[in-house]
Parts: sequence; C-alpha cells; structure tokens
Amino acid sequence: MDVNYIDLFSSGEGGYNSYRIPAIFVSPGGTVLVFCEGRKHSLSDTGDIDILLRKSSDGGKTWEEPQVIADAGKDVFGNPAPVGDRNGTIHLLLTWNLAEKGEKLILQESAPRTVWVVRSSDDGKTWTAPVEITDYVKEKDWTWYATGPGHGIQLHSGRLVIPCDHAVKLSPAEEFNSNKHYYSHIIYSDDDGITWRTGGTVPRGGTNECQVAELSDGSLYLSMRNYDGSFKRAYSISEDGGLTWGGVNIDDYLVDPVCEASILSVREKGFILFSNPASLKRENLTLKISYDDCKSWNIYKVVYEGPSAYSDLAFWNDTIFCVYENGTSSPYERITLAMIKL
Repeated sequence: MDVNYIDLFSSGEGGYNSYRIPAIFVSPGGTVLVFCEGRKHSLSDTGDIDILLRKSSDGGKTWEEPQVIADAGKDVFGNPAPVGDRNGTIHLLLTWNLAEKGEKLILQESAPRTVWVVRSSDDGKTWTAPVEITDYVKEKDWTWYATGPGHGIQLHSGRLVIPCDHAVKLSPAEEFNSNKHYYSHIIYSDDDGITWRTGGTVPRGGTNECQVAELSDGSLYLSMRNYDGSFKRAYSISEDGGLTWGGVNIDDYLVDPVCEASILSVREKGFILFSNPASLKRENLTLKISYDDCKSWNIYKVVYEGPSAYSDLAFWNDTIFCVYENGTSSPYERITLAMIKL
C-alpha cells in the first residue's frame, strides 16, 4: 500500500495560534482543496477565526501557500463544509458568530449563530464574498447551529446535501443537555446551490456533527456524533433524499470517543469509507471500509496511532485522501493529509 503524508497546517505558523476542523474537496480534474479554521490567538472554538485554504492543482504533488477565503474581522467564520455541483462550482457552507459570544451564550439565546456560503467557479482560484442564507436553513426555535464539518455530497438526482446540526431552544426551567437538545439534520439545494432549504431532522436528540453517504439503493446514511454514553457512532437512514429520517440506531462496529468522523461513498469502486479516532479517546485515526452499504466494517488502514481527532475524506484517481487533526502530545498540533493509493 503506497501512502504519502504531508503536513498542511502546523500550530504557531502562518500567523495563527492553531488550526482545526479540516475539510477536503477534490475536483474531477484533480485539484485538491483542503479547508480549515485558522484560529488567531488560541485553540478556543471562538475568537478571531478565519477559513483558510491550501490548494494543489496536480493531485496533491505540490501545494500553494495558505490563503484566507473567509474573514469575519475579529469574529468567527467556521465549520467549513464543501460540495461541488455538476457545473463545476464549489460551494463552501460556513457558520458565523461573534468572537466574544461562543456556544454557551448562543445556546442561551444571548448571541446569534448564522449560516453563510462562498462559491468558486474556477477550482478554488477565486471565491465570492460570503452570502448569508440563515433565513432559509435555520428554524426559529434553533439556537446553536453547525454546518458539517467536512464534505457534503451530490446525489444521483443532482441534489446537493450538506450535513448539519443544531440545538433546540430551551424552556425557562431547562438546563442544556447534550443528549437531549442536540439534533442532526441536513440542508439541500435542488438548483445547483443557487438556493438552499432545510431538510429533515433525525427524530431524537443526542447527536450533532454528522456526515452523509448515498447507498447503492439511493437511500442516504447519516453518520452522527453520539452523546448517549455508548461510545459508538449513531446513524439514521433516509429514503427520500434527506427530507425525512428514520430512527436513530447505534453501529456496534464503530467505536467513537464522541468526536467528528467522516464517511464517503466511492460509487465507482463499490465501497464506502469511514474515518475516525477508533478509540475511547481521541487517538488511533483509523480508516475502515464497507462493501455492504455500512452493514459491516473492516479496518483498511490505521492512518495515525497517536493523538488524533477530526478528519475528512475524498477519493480521486484510485487514491484515498484523508485529512486529519493530529499531534504528538495533543490532537491539535497540525493538520496532515494522507494520500493512500489503492
């Protein structure tokens, strides 16, 4: 198995304290785009945070220097979630919030959390200014909101799907409970990303960050970060393109330390890939493969045994691209891309 590794972002370099939340998109021509959050002053989830991009125009052989593609001034643009349409446009969904008002205050309805999109029609060379789409994709009784993180998909039908999550508004007597108030959902576009709409929400709380894959029969499989204490991935199936979701199930094959993970359907090869820290803590970033529409999984490769966390997957030219957070003493020291040739 031929594997090449390249560190794309390293903490303390390039004017940023740290880099987190990687996402990847590979165009049909082999342009590789790796996005992440550049956190200016600390590792915190809030503060001065930009969306950065590193780009390779030759399938990952050489790389351009990082560029900022979404800058909210001193505030936060985060949770990059890219998807490409059939016309060649790349849509990058994002979220925004005030630097000094993070998730806790957003959950208390003391601060806004909004949804945005930027686009590129030239394989990531140039990007539009951010456009807000909150009114079309966020319900009135939702507080916290996150796109992705990680890639979205285009279905056989042409529909674009971005996995998302949210928290519901609390009653005056309630305290926030991750296993009750977080929910996973999707947003979608049927006009190549011109407009976006809210899709279905899974029927019970206790899940949030998620990714979606289209199965061989056209149904959708939503893999979700799970807060029920089982330390395993949750999943749900949609039979109508993400407009509604069936019950939330637990996948006993997929041990997970309550973390983001990535899933990718490789249609032309007949398999589905999954990556996550396969442990009870954030370590042992592992790539698994399923040949039966996620009913069972086999270990394909342990990508990194040490501290590791969020990841995202892409496939092009018989190569698996796995971008992931990792380090020696902490999972958040660098973002590395593993390119695994079949």
